[in-house]
Amino acid sequence: MALGRLPPLAVTLGDPAGIGPDITLMGWLQRAACALPPFVVVGEPEVLAARAVELGCRVEIKTVADFAAGGEAFARALPVLPVAAGRGAKTPIVAAIDLAVAAALDRRALGVVTNPITKSALNFTDLAYPGHTEYLAVLAARHAGGARPRPVMMLVADELKVVPATVHVPLAAVASLLTPALLRETIAITAAALTRDFGIAAPRIAVAGLNPHAGEAGLIGAEERTLIAPLIAAMAAEGLAVSGPYPADTLFHAEARAGYDAVVAMYHDQALIPLKTLAFERGVNITLGLPFVRTSPDHGTAFAIAGTGQARPGSFLAALGLAAAIGRRRAAGDAGSQRR
Repeated sequence: MALGRLPPLAVTLGDPAGIGPDITLMGWLQRAACALPPFVVVGEPEVLAARAVELGCRVEIKTVADFAAGGEAFARALPVLPVAAGRGAKTPIVAAIDLAVAAALDRRALGVVTNPITKSALNFTDLAYPGHTEYLAVLAARHAGGARPRPVMMLVADELKVVPATVHVPLAAVASLLTPALLRETIAITAAALTRDFGIAAPRIAVAGLNPHAGEAGLIGAEERTLIAPLIAAMAAEGLAVSGPYPADTLFHAEARAGYDAVVAMYHDQALIPLKTLAFERGVNITLGLPFVRTSPDHGTAFAIAGTGQARPGSFLAALGLAAAIGRRRAAGDAGSQRR
């Protein structure tokens, strides 16, 4: 991708009954004040128009035929690339994801910012995937004609970057799912992303323990001694700046955060609670391990406040900014590789 004029971001509208339309409209209205990168909404223009009326927003919505035209229109109107609202296996929600990802893979879009959906939005179709992230990996594999990449969730704020090794699984299943292969791959993907996407040449990764007090030498669980510590030692011997396992209850205060660039946690809440405590309205969900940039606001659909004006666009704005920054960094890296 040339570094001259980069394409706009693709923004999926998410669940039309949620706050995706609200924060998208609010975000566009703040485009100048927040110096937002250009973006094109992939979704149903009539949904945005109806929500704008509901919110009392004066937004000109412009239907466009492609991302290039959307990028041109962004300064004066909210560009929307329509998706069909027909019946069948693919709902407009899924069709929008397909279109946005295809554009990012073909470099017609700088990256993808997905607004929130419920996991059932994918299960209502014949696409039996547990959520956004897994479906994105399937689309990437189809495009490349190869193996499905391993997507890894990272939560990002100015104060903290954290990765859960296991995500949407019952807590009772976490210990059985943690394996040397899973932890090694998660740590390696995290390290690679810190270098490629965040410009950290020698990333420092702290690894949390699974049990209270990181097992306390086996008194409160054996996973640290038998699984986590040996894996960390092996990867450190290979040259990676990885350390731990650390007790999670002392890993996230300010002084501790100064000692690492990212944390690999063992399960969902161990990672998300500190991030959301520190930056509830600014956190961004980024999917590592994909061949395109994907970010998302770090919150759900919030059906109860959709259309009320109570939604806050902070996380959406942060997701746009991070996607654009990583997209530009990747484009610069690709251009540099082509010159060598």
